[in-house]
Formats: sequence, C-alpha cells, structure tokens
Amino acid sequence: MRPIRERLIVRPLPTHDPKSPIIIPEIAQEKPQQGTVLSTGPGVRLPSGKYVEPQVSVGQVVLFGKHSGTPTRIDHEDVLILSEHDVLAVVL
Repeated sequence: MRPIRERLIVRPLPTHDPKSPIIIPEIAQEKPQQGTVLSTGPGVRLPSGKYVEPQVSVGQVVLFGKHSGTPTRIDHEDVLILSEHDVLAVVL
C-alpha cells in the first residue's frame, strides 16, 4: 500500500512493557502516540504551484496526537494512516 499526497503509514510502537508482570486489559491501555514510519506519500502541490516533499522519511520514529490517524490492517499488522500535519515531532 502506498499513501497519497502528504499521508504516512505508521506502525504504532507498544505503550506497555511486555516483560512487566502487570497485565493491563486492552480497553484500558493508552493509545500509542509514537510509531515508526513505514511509507510516505509523494508530497503535495500547493495552490501557488510549489511542490512540497514530505518532511519525514521511512524508518523515522514520530510522535503524533492521541486521536490522530485512521487505524487499519496491512498484511496482518495494525498500522495508522496519518496526515503529515498530525506529526508533532521526529524522535532523534
């Protein structure tokens, strides 16, 4: 799957430690707010005619808003389709 325009496909990073002895029900777990970029769209052309490429690249870890993106499954994997506008920061 290839996103269009300024969209990104992001694999959310887990919010809990799998080694922890405490089991939190899925309904009570926080929604992931960071993830790894799997794919980027080609960018967007502004009304002025200027073309703007994505500011993030594949493999980068990004932070995004708690309720951002559209969840979907690709090849049995849960991912989010986000607008680049939803990205708050890139983790260095």
